[in-house]
Amino acid sequence: MDFGFTIAAYAVAAVLFILSLGGLSGQESAKRAVWYGIAGMGLAVAATLIGPGSGLWLMSIVLIAAGAGVGYQLATKVQMTQMPELVAIMHSLVGLAAVFVGFNAHIELGRVAGMLGEAGLAFPQPEGPLAAQAYDLIGTMSNFAALLAKKTAVEVGILRVELVLGIWIGAVTFTGSVIAYGKLAGRVDSVAKQLPGGHMLNAGAAGASLLLAAMYLGGSGGWTLVLLTLLALFIGYHLIMGIGGADMPVVVSMLNSYSGWAAAAIGFSLGNDLLIVVGALVGSSGAILSYIMCKAMNRSFVSVILGGFGGAKGEQQAIEGEQIAIDADGVATALNDADSVVIVPGYGMAVAQAQQSVSELTRKLRAAGKTVRFAIHPVAGRLPGHMNVLLAEAKVPYDIVLEMDEINDDFPSTDVVIVIGSNDIVNPAAQDDPNSPIAGMPVLEVWKAKQVFVSKRGQGTGYSGIENPLFFKENTRMFYGDAKKSLDELLPKIG
Repeated sequence: MDFGFTIAAYAVAAVLFILSLGGLSGQESAKRAVWYGIAGMGLAVAATLIGPGSGLWLMSIVLIAAGAGVGYQLATKVQMTQMPELVAIMHSLVGLAAVFVGFNAHIELGRVAGMLGEAGLAFPQPEGPLAAQAYDLIGTMSNFAALLAKKTAVEVGILRVELVLGIWIGAVTFTGSVIAYGKLAGRVDSVAKQLPGGHMLNAGAAGASLLLAAMYLGGSGGWTLVLLTLLALFIGYHLIMGIGGADMPVVVSMLNSYSGWAAAAIGFSLGNDLLIVVGALVGSSGAILSYIMCKAMNRSFVSVILGGFGGAKGEQQAIEGEQIAIDADGVATALNDADSVVIVPGYGMAVAQAQQSVSELTRKLRAAGKTVRFAIHPVAGRLPGHMNVLLAEAKVPYDIVLEMDEINDDFPSTDVVIVIGSNDIVNPAAQDDPNSPIAGMPVLEVWKAKQVFVSKRGQGTGYSGIENPLFFKENTRMFYGDAKKSLDELLPKIG
């Protein structure tokens, strides 16, 4: 059955999604881009209810209302620090949906074949016009079943390939996203862990999946799909368990890409053009983002996925010196005497919800005639763009928020750098210690500034578990304590 309005609405929705994705590349256009996405999704849902979903309105409305209720609760309760794990768990739902849709397509293929067989009709349909009897029978089927009944042998073969890919990608995405959620939420150890012979296990499971897919396409039956799904679930679990905490921002964007390709596979299975377009957009953009982040970490995408940082290559350089603490009065004196200040935000700022205090500090320093800028590393926080969103929320001007490549050369001429809750992205061991787990990773060279103050809760090594020689340098002072409380104590002393 053709739905002219639905097809036209899907085309408009696809354009809105493209505008949304394009607008998210800049802070100034991000808010408008979000509304484009909302409008596109609203239009897509309405067109689906009018077209392929007609007759299922009650169930659809109930499910939409339930989803809206859950979404509202999450939107009002989830903190910005929890956004990375929220994104990860959302990816898992897309993967699970792909698995269910794939199995549903397999079951429907069998059901349609049975209905046509009972009527003495062949399935898949032979090339050429369908018999009148076939048209009459197809008219009694649901939209999806009718779509399948009209397929030729070649089209059914393609559909089987699509549903196998959808199930496999979806299952990998599901368990991988659940483990990523657990690591980001602190419910699963962030240290990279694998079973003995880890890489060989993954390779063996992938090879067995390929064999089972070939067997299914050869007509071996649905049991091959079940085994393939179990292997894919294992691969997703074991793959992400083997990736360390420092690589989790890349993992989140990678899983975002996986969920997009899973959605595209769903679109092919359902014959839904909009899902194919949106899935391809999400899949390709996630892959590009993963590449950009890997480049920012001087890592190959394959090395991240197959093992994470995985520990040091040899004996790491010994760290000499001691961490010297400073109080709010000392930091205030240095800031009041400084002409140029650079602030480096990290996940610690998000945890302490200190962005408003940081914004107020920026306002007071700029009012005193000082040059204040922010340095943002591509993998700061635990989600791409995490720091940019927090600073935008706190009304920090966009034009003073600079990327690593734009500001790194300016640190030698900077009077004061304030590091708020960052560790790996300001770690000089990335340049100085070839045996460091983050050796070769481009970092913000804050230690080249005249003075560096590090706002940090304590002397721990942070989420990734990597020690930072910056904290022991002669021009570094540790401003211990909760970031928000420390900055609130500092603010009255500025000016």
